[in-house]
Amino acid sequence: MSDNGTIEKEEIFSKVLRAGRRTYFFDVRATKANDYYLTITESKKFTNEDGSFHYKKHKIYLYKEDFAGFNEILQEMTDFILDEKGEEVISERHQKNFKKEYEEDEQKKVETAAAPSAAAFTDISFDDI
Repeated sequence: MSDNGTIEKEEIFSKVLRAGRRTYFFDVRATKANDYYLTITESKKFTNEDGSFHYKKHKIYLYKEDFAGFNEILQEMTDFILDEKGEEVISERHQKNFKKEYEEDEQKKVETAAAPSAAAFTDISFDDI
């Protein structure tokens, strides 16, 4: 039993797709009438400021009567994306050192403002301290 008092459905067949900080779980499960359905779970890892981490999960339940329509639309959408943009991942956002342009501009402004000119300094001898 799970924490909320419901019985977890037994997994009949499972596959896992790891994709960066996301993991997709594809699980075939059985209904009470012993018919099969599919669950697709996206699990995404988030790191807290203290270094600990947690996962957020989203689940889709897909039943046999919806397979054809779901598959048709999924194929149409993926074909559209690949036809329009190709298979290469071009987004800079997937790079760990990516900074948005405005973040870089803001950082330069901060660095420039924080760097005082030589004229702002005065000579101090150690005897004065």
